[in-house]
Amino acid sequence: MTASRIEALQESSARTRSFSFGDLIHRRPETITFILLVAICVTVAVINPDFLQPSTLVDIGRASVVMGLFALGVFIILASGGIDVSFTAIAAFTMYSMTLLVQKQLPGIPIPLIIVMAILGGAVLGIINGLLVHHLNVASLIVTIGTQYLFRGILLSFIGTVWIMSLPPQMGAFGRLPLFQFEATNGATITLPFYFLVLPIAAVLTWFILNRTLMGRAIFAVGGNAMIASRLGYNLRTIHIFLFGYAGALAGLAGIIHVCANRQANPFDLVGTEVDVIAAVVLGGARITGGTGTVLGTILGVLLIVVINSVLVMVGIPSTWQRLVVGIFILLAAAFFVTRQRKR
Repeated sequence: MTASRIEALQESSARTRSFSFGDLIHRRPETITFILLVAICVTVAVINPDFLQPSTLVDIGRASVVMGLFALGVFIILASGGIDVSFTAIAAFTMYSMTLLVQKQLPGIPIPLIIVMAILGGAVLGIINGLLVHHLNVASLIVTIGTQYLFRGILLSFIGTVWIMSLPPQMGAFGRLPLFQFEATNGATITLPFYFLVLPIAAVLTWFILNRTLMGRAIFAVGGNAMIASRLGYNLRTIHIFLFGYAGALAGLAGIIHVCANRQANPFDLVGTEVDVIAAVVLGGARITGGTGTVLGTILGVLLIVVINSVLVMVGIPSTWQRLVVGIFILLAAAFFVTRQRKR
């Protein structure tokens, strides 16, 4: 075999390997998120071995629950080509209203019923979003900006602005309920809370809806092209109601878990976390234009944001710089996925 022939074969093999990796990234954009997450964890662990201590890992898991629930709701709407920024207002409205209701009117109600009521309350507010988006025929971003101010304004004007520092006993007990406990080498007791299970359950349910039901197929069809989806027979009104109702239900669930975990109800909580949540979904591979993304990518994006924030706290970086770093990651992710799309 001639030297030129060997070089040609080597070049062809290199192109094939490059194409295979590029094709993998295109088909599974969360791959790059996973690689980036592993690279950050390995780098930080080499610099500071304390990062791999069980207490740090448990803290990361605990911090991922509320953001993860928010992110799943944002992702399912992004998959349809929309965007929702009202989820923190829905969570705040639901958690504070439920805490007051239990405290003053229903002191003996069991915690499972409180959680169900919070989910239903969030779903109702989400359905309002869905109806407005459909009937006003306005971009969901505009609608949810409006409802964000509306829900938060009603909460602060008519329900309350006072911090509730003493939760009903059943809510406080749920926040402290351990999934498992162990003692660290320094004698401290490390606890992974029971409510951590809510995130994997919600993730599996969301995955099932998107990948194993007609509604999931309809969501991605609308994200690809809403007009074509409508001509194919998909009911856009039903899809909008389901999307925003489901996202609202997750927000209500996240709100009540946030209250129980922090053991206080603050109506001003969660403001400003929208950026981190949307960043997590985008870093997980979902496009703002809709039609793409995975539940796994969303969870990886959440872990990436939580790990970045945890690392910055460990090294003493101020919170203002944390937002700068998250913003840089968003821009890099956007540039990467746009570049891949153009190459394809």
